[in-house]
Amino acid sequence: TALVNMYGKCGRLEDARSVLDKLHRWDAISCNAMIAAYCQNGHGKEAMELLRHMQREGVKPDSTTFVCILDACASMSALTEGKLIHDSILANGFESDVVLGNSLINMYGKCGSLEDAKNVFDKMDKQDVVSWNTLIGAYGQNGHGNTALELFGQMQQKHVKPDSITFISILSACSHAGLVDEGCEYFVSMGTDHGISSTAEHYGCMIDLLGRAGLLDEAENLISNMPFQPGAAEWGALLAACRIYSDLERGAHAAEHVFELESKNAAPYVLLSNIFAAVGKWEDVAKVRNVMDDRGAKKQPGCSWIKVNDKVHEFFVGDKLHPQLGQIYAELWRLCKQMKEAGYVPDTKAVLHDVEEKEKEEILYAHSERLAVVFGLIATPFGTPIHITKNLRVCSDCHTAIKFISRIVGRKITVRDANRFHHFEHGLCSCEDFW
Repeated sequence: TALVNMYGKCGRLEDARSVLDKLHRWDAISCNAMIAAYCQNGHGKEAMELLRHMQREGVKPDSTTFVCILDACASMSALTEGKLIHDSILANGFESDVVLGNSLINMYGKCGSLEDAKNVFDKMDKQDVVSWNTLIGAYGQNGHGNTALELFGQMQQKHVKPDSITFISILSACSHAGLVDEGCEYFVSMGTDHGISSTAEHYGCMIDLLGRAGLLDEAENLISNMPFQPGAAEWGALLAACRIYSDLERGAHAAEHVFELESKNAAPYVLLSNIFAAVGKWEDVAKVRNVMDDRGAKKQPGCSWIKVNDKVHEFFVGDKLHPQLGQIYAELWRLCKQMKEAGYVPDTKAVLHDVEEKEKEEILYAHSERLAVVFGLIATPFGTPIHITKNLRVCSDCHTAIKFISRIVGRKITVRDANRFHHFEHGLCSCEDFW
């Protein structure tokens, strides 16, 4: 078990699994070590397969097993599997375990099922500060900032003492909902009313809050006046805001700071390229790409996935590999025509290539999240909600397009991207276009 744990923490999963498979007898402790290794290294599917295997071998899972598996379900937005694990937890008599209850809230929240998350919370014999933090965070990530703040008020009425994580959840909820005044008040009260010192993460939330709201001067001043040296996260939050508001000079300044701190992180190069591309500075776009290549920063390809009939379907931009590609593109072009008739205008500024407008539109149409949504439409019965996950931030044009699609097809479409949830219905999004 110690070897499995050691190899897992070093990321050597094949070696860890080899050690586990050579054990004469499995027990919950050794299996938990392997499941944890899978989860920590982003292999949630393998973690769930191992759970099924250990159950076939007669090894009874314990609470630690379920905590690890729920984390895997959360990371993959695997709601169906998460509900099955919830049933197993109840069947194994762990319903009163606070840690498991918190893991269930987290899983449901990260699968976009707030009703289930709240039901688990309400049925817990006792909620601790982690329970409250997790539920507040879930509502914030799903765009329900005001509800998150109401929960914080209830938390105080119950005399549950907030901690540093509570305020990260609160400030993040304010940021996603555009609650600038409220966020500023909580940031101040954190120290004055609760005696909690602000960390870099709290400052990062505030910079993100101010930046998203277009208060770029205030965001930059906050960075300058931080009581400690700002890191890549703080400068990155300002850079992301500069991309939204096309602030070229400030964005370039923020990017240079991020490059100094994380030269191999591709995200700031892509954000700066976005800013240059939006104003047609293609030579500068090329220069940023060359610097990125010289420094060995590798851009993570955008990928979206959807689960249909127990099978996960992955899509990349311009995908040419899916077996139903012909049907997907035929439906996509049909929808594009209807969208344009309804008033949709492609935002070609989101394309980082110096090509003709028509080609830019075609690039946008083939983005991974759009392909995943369209596949969901043709592969599921009419009226079935569509739930997709994307590894990066959803692009602005796809966000607009999916709003139109939700209205045209009369379906609820949920997109979980790298930052938050977007719940599309009747042509609107839960984020209210503030993201």
